[in-house]
Amino acid sequence: MTTVEFRTPDALAEAERWTAHNYHPLPVVVAEAEGAWVTDVDGRRYLDMLAGYSALNFGHRHPDLVAAAHAQLDRLTLTSRAFVHDQFATFCRSLAELCGKDLVLPMNTGAEAVETAIKVARKWGYQVKGVPDGQAEIIVADGNFHGRTTTIVSFSTDPEARADFGPYTPGFVVVPYGDAEALAAAITPNTVAVLVEPIQGEGGVLIPAAGYFTRVREVCTEQNVLLIADEIQSGLGRTGKTFAIEHEGVVPDMYVLGKALGGGIVPVSAVAANRDVLGVLKPGEHGSTFGGNALACAVGSAVLDLLGTGEFQDRSARLGAHLQAGLEGLIGKGLVAVRCRGLWAGVDIDPALMTGRQACERLAERGVLAKDTHGSTIRLAPPLVVTEADLDHAVAQLAAVLAS
Repeated sequence: MTTVEFRTPDALAEAERWTAHNYHPLPVVVAEAEGAWVTDVDGRRYLDMLAGYSALNFGHRHPDLVAAAHAQLDRLTLTSRAFVHDQFATFCRSLAELCGKDLVLPMNTGAEAVETAIKVARKWGYQVKGVPDGQAEIIVADGNFHGRTTTIVSFSTDPEARADFGPYTPGFVVVPYGDAEALAAAITPNTVAVLVEPIQGEGGVLIPAAGYFTRVREVCTEQNVLLIADEIQSGLGRTGKTFAIEHEGVVPDMYVLGKALGGGIVPVSAVAANRDVLGVLKPGEHGSTFGGNALACAVGSAVLDLLGTGEFQDRSARLGAHLQAGLEGLIGKGLVAVRCRGLWAGVDIDPALMTGRQACERLAERGVLAKDTHGSTIRLAPPLVVTEADLDHAVAQLAAVLAS
């Protein structure tokens, strides 16, 4: 089939014609990208301040990651898990070492990794903790976003994600995010795990008060409950550390990873835990044809090599402070609040001025790409290869939008 080249209006209309309307994208059609910048089909450049919801932490087409993908494409892409390929052990060992865990289980998408964590926690509860069959409970936080599978939306508190997709999967207890004592009070003998995001990205980059995760870790240890950290968006350098939960010095029982693990090239996700947890799975009980495929492992190993230098964690911390200072200078000038952790910011616009969607549309007109969430909040999560000059440009464009 011959590829037809469209200019922006025609490309948007064609996409609208042929795809289900499960997204409401900004009117931008990207054709090329490099680093922190993308170019549309009409040759206009934009600063990418979203980075694929953190899937592009290392920027578009990072040369090391592209080289790893090219090299692997010339050798082997997929065997299925019926066989072992020569990239598998290297990736799994490197990821386990990064997490400080015994074992990893590779999957593809973030939602698959969350589903994996849920299944492992339940099986651990029955086989290790001794919870009666079919009675396992997992505590989650309100405002959560862990994906959109049927089970995951069953414990979502976002009507847009949840409505009209029932009947819902039981076994989940929702407590207020950031309230450790409410979480502690919700634990019963049937509680097998606490599943929580160290920072709620979809919620607007919501950061719990200092001490929250320290207390949650204490409670989980005391009550023999697994602490599962969903680091799909917050992990792998985004917040100035390898994992966001590290800001409190807390180590979870299980990490849930995705997005940046695939370097923006292929979908790669995984869970990591010690043998006494992840070892409950036996052959045939869980799997994925593409999970841990050779191409994914080659790219994932290259990602882990980049993280191993510490360069990207340092850049995120340093440039994040620069971004935060610029954004906080706009409080009272159209912004009402800013939450920032590394190169990740939630920005609350005065709702009397405009919605988050309107702000993002006006930013796009000025060559900056961002994403709105929940009314008048926008999220900024640039690739970690962004420069100070790029960040200054983004802040200046936001200031112009607020003043317009």
